[in-house]
Amino acid sequence: MTWRKRLLDLTLSLILAFFLLPILALLCLGLLLVEGRPVFYVAERMTTPTRAFGLVKLRTMRPDKTDHGVRAGVTGGNKMDRMSRIHRLLRRTRADEIPQLWNVIKGDMSLVGPRPPLRVYVESFPEIYDRVLLSRPGVTGLASLRFHAHEEQMLAACQTAEETDAVYRRRCVPRKAQLDLMYQAKRNVCFDVALIWETAKKPFSR
Repeated sequence: MTWRKRLLDLTLSLILAFFLLPILALLCLGLLLVEGRPVFYVAERMTTPTRAFGLVKLRTMRPDKTDHGVRAGVTGGNKMDRMSRIHRLLRRTRADEIPQLWNVIKGDMSLVGPRPPLRVYVESFPEIYDRVLLSRPGVTGLASLRFHAHEEQMLAACQTAEETDAVYRRRCVPRKAQLDLMYQAKRNVCFDVALIWETAKKPFSR
């Protein structure tokens, strides 16, 4: 994390937070009225191979007391019945990730970088994440923009938590890591700005 990248993160995050706060308030109110509490979801993610933090998102899934172990992993087709139309809309537009600006301001994340992984995958693939997490995790990134839609399609076809976990380990982790390392090799402020701009345009292009 260079001082230029940190300055970009803080400047843009504070500007975005100022303009997006009214939208976030409306989204929270809508979720509260339609889906009830809790509105926010705090999930453990890794910012380095050994240090975790609480990733803040708007809740986009109905709570399930059995959601632990392998069932608490990445989202596949086995969890689709827990998502309402508003949940799917939030995910599709990535509006559920607006609260992560707080994580960026705190320094847990950057605006651009690899998506912060679950502890179980960091521990399962140390040779991969020791390299990937040399970059601070980001709200968006090269892997998010180039692979996320394909990843969603693959995982949506999975019908059990075990199948989702197996597909993610075999097909998603290596490909995402490859893209994250490509970003790491050529990262600079201009590249970050280009990826942020591409991310900002994506909901409107849909």
